[in-house]
Amino acid sequence: MSSGLTLASFGDGYRALVIGASGALGTAFCQHLNQDPRCASVRALGRKTVPKLDLEQPETIASAAAELAGEAPYHLIIHAAGLLHRDRIKPEKSYSAIEAESLQAVFQVNTLGPALLLRDFLPLLAPQGAVAMLSAKVGSIGDNRLGGWYAYRASKAALNMLIKTAAIELSRTRPQSRLLSLHPGTVVSPLSQPFRGASSARPADIAAAQLLSLIDTLTPADSGHFFAYDGERLPW
Repeated sequence: MSSGLTLASFGDGYRALVIGASGALGTAFCQHLNQDPRCASVRALGRKTVPKLDLEQPETIASAAAELAGEAPYHLIIHAAGLLHRDRIKPEKSYSAIEAESLQAVFQVNTLGPALLLRDFLPLLAPQGAVAMLSAKVGSIGDNRLGGWYAYRASKAALNMLIKTAAIELSRTRPQSRLLSLHPGTVVSPLSQPFRGASSARPADIAAAQLLSLIDTLTPADSGHFFAYDGERLPW
């Protein structure tokens, strides 16, 4: 894959960090960033990297941030991990299917873990840097017309509130930074494969390139807002 993608808003020699780097989108983000001549380094974090970062093991979040503090600041931080289904966890079609264990697992990966990422990694952000966290359009309360998918919808809605709240605080200490909630659309990946619409999903390398291009065009005035991959501003 050779995209020729160059991010102009970070300047020459910018440093990037991708969390959830082993997933389809995380891998694609790393590939694009490694090919950007302006990018000096790309640090990939995940469950099998050194240092390890596992959203279901909160202590690894703090320890990874502490270990990487010497590399900071990062100019671009991308959070690309998430949980929709696995093993006995699947999106609920009805409230009668809600299970506490599944709710807890989905919230741990999609909300609680990312909250700790904000706590531990925002201090590593450059003053004019950007943090992009992958959310989902189904987490929009204003756009919810079909119902279902209780755990996933609620966990992403809660993530959006965390992003909005942190962006307000961040604007006071780093007014030139960007903290963004991004909807990647349907992407060819294990997350989307079992579901309707997967046949029209975009390849991860294309989706990652679109998202990186979008991040590059957004400004500090866009911080704390929710955008689709095509630049559409989404309702909370």
